[in-house]
Amino acid sequence: MRRAIALSVLSLLAAASLAAPPAFAGHGKAEKAAPVTYFALQPLTATTIRRDGRRGVMTLETGVQSPDPALMERAQQSEPRLRAAFAQVLMTYTANLPRGAAPDLNYLGGQMQDAADKVLGRKGAKVLLGSAMVN
Repeated sequence: MRRAIALSVLSLLAAASLAAPPAFAGHGKAEKAAPVTYFALQPLTATTIRRDGRRGVMTLETGVQSPDPALMERAQQSEPRLRAAFAQVLMTYTANLPRGAAPDLNYLGGQMQDAADKVLGRKGAKVLLGSAMVN
């Protein structure tokens, strides 16, 4: 009886292994990777005046998104110029920010979008803002 049970279990395992797809069915085939559509820049910083009158630092995370591969490649190659343009926009903005006022990220995002369009030479890439912090 034990032998009959063992044979039936072995036959079920053999049938299941034949029906299952091989574990490495896709191994060896080169899969086409999805194109990169976003990259993040290093956080930008600029000095500002805090509510108590002391100097503070505003830190802003930014990134660029573009579904167009040619424009994305140009944006990646222009990363130092984009970073410099964004830093200039942020420093100009924080220099004129009233003491203790919360930053207007909608305005700042629009100004950075204009700067990105100028650096890249055409529209099509989106500037995305991450976290903004005044310390």
